[in-house]
Amino acid sequence: MRLIFMGTPDFAVETLQALIAAGHEIACAYSQPPRASGRGLQLRPTPVHAFAEAQGIAVRTPVSLKSLEEQQRVAEMKADAAVVVAYGLLLPQAVLDAPKFGCFNVHASLLPRWRGAAPIQRAIMAGDAETGVTIMRMEAGLDTGPMVKVGKIGIRPEMTASSLHDALATLGAGLMVQVLKNPSEHGTLQPAIGVTYAKKIEKAEAHINFAKDATEVRNHIHGLSPFPGAWCLMNGARVKILTCEVKLESGHAGQFIDDQLTVACASSAVRFITLQREGKGVMDATTFLRGFPVAAGTVAN
Repeated sequence: MRLIFMGTPDFAVETLQALIAAGHEIACAYSQPPRASGRGLQLRPTPVHAFAEAQGIAVRTPVSLKSLEEQQRVAEMKADAAVVVAYGLLLPQAVLDAPKFGCFNVHASLLPRWRGAAPIQRAIMAGDAETGVTIMRMEAGLDTGPMVKVGKIGIRPEMTASSLHDALATLGAGLMVQVLKNPSEHGTLQPAIGVTYAKKIEKAEAHINFAKDATEVRNHIHGLSPFPGAWCLMNGARVKILTCEVKLESGHAGQFIDDQLTVACASSAVRFITLQREGKGVMDATTFLRGFPVAAGTVAN
């Protein structure tokens, strides 16, 4: 098939790779414009942009698809379908209607649960037992289109947003290749019940509240790992906690109950496994404590 691909982050690259490997022709890749980053604030292409260019695929990076000129460019490609994965721009109706078989989206949740910007993080933070990927036909609403194929995956206690992201990226890529074998399949309407929205993660959410149950604290930490990273203050230093485990111990919420980075919560406790002090690299607990000992009785706040 002749495809248009629209995507931006690493999550989308795996689907683009799978489409190329399956023999599809990528007429053009659309991605968000390069952003300034690093100390020199140099413009850097997005992961999809960089990968597509390395494959010899034409790349477009418009700031919007609302202009008639941009919509005409999409139509002139005469694509069989468009594949959209975490692109980050709204697709006007003219763009949705341009490809012969329409536009298909890889969404990292079991729709209609967790429509919106941050489904992977929200599923972990909410303590969901499972999540997955939904391939849907796109329409004008926010993640409201008919579901063509669904794949599920269990959320294990040790999973972080990073590890779940990678598992779902692989799952979504495989499902999209399957869907394009029969692109005329319309799909199933999403249920009217069970709708939730995965709002964008705000940095203000990252402060850890130990007055919650230990499982909730673990889910909060893992759902925000590695970015933006849930944090607390230890001996006045701001420290991101990237992984932890629940321990069946008790104490005053927010207080370290030993010298091995175990903090009491409202019920039970969490022991930190990997951490990152401000301005430092990621460390395991043993390495962290070697340079920054934390005594029992210290308060994390």
